[in-house]
Amino acid sequence: MVKILKLDPQNPGASSIMEAVEILKEGGVIAYPTETFYGIGADAENEEAIEKIYMIKGRSFNKPIPVIIGKQNDVIKYAKDIPETGRKLMDRFWPGALTLLFEASHNVPQKLTAGTGKIGIRHSSNIIATSLAKTLSRAITATSANLSGQKECSSVDDVIDSLGNGVDAIIDGGQTPGGMGSTIVDVTIDPPTIVREGVITSSIIFDILQKT
Repeated sequence: MVKILKLDPQNPGASSIMEAVEILKEGGVIAYPTETFYGIGADAENEEAIEKIYMIKGRSFNKPIPVIIGKQNDVIKYAKDIPETGRKLMDRFWPGALTLLFEASHNVPQKLTAGTGKIGIRHSSNIIATSLAKTLSRAITATSANLSGQKECSSVDDVIDSLGNGVDAIIDGGQTPGGMGSTIVDVTIDPPTIVREGVITSSIIFDILQKT
């Protein structure tokens, strides 16, 4: 049976977060809640752990994996450059359901970028997600906790149904909102491009970008 760690989504205990982080430090993989769906988390600087995620999901190695950071300033560790457009969107929508594509820095394993040279970064508004990254002191992976091609998961039961015992532990932070995933915007090009429209609509994104 997969280990279940039940946490209060509004006030997760430090000891429970640390228990999950110890799994990550040892190269393990966990499922955890975000502001959209449950995600699969591993230490984003551990290539063996990243490879496990591809195997667990049955995900093609040519598909990159985004990450969640613990605090906004952590973006400078993983992004080679932060364009002004990216800064505007970060200031307006982070923490929140916005993933920004930046040019990847040398700290980013190639397995995360899938050879694209770009890394998707999000500062989540989910307290559990950001606490994991903050306590680990490194970004955690943020691909959805489901088999590739299956629907995303909004509850622990959904994750178990999809992944079974594939992960080392699941953090039970209750039901997530579901609906749509994070919006993905590529800020490596000017003007930025909406790669995937999600919770934050393209009209809102462009409205912010047009403001001086």
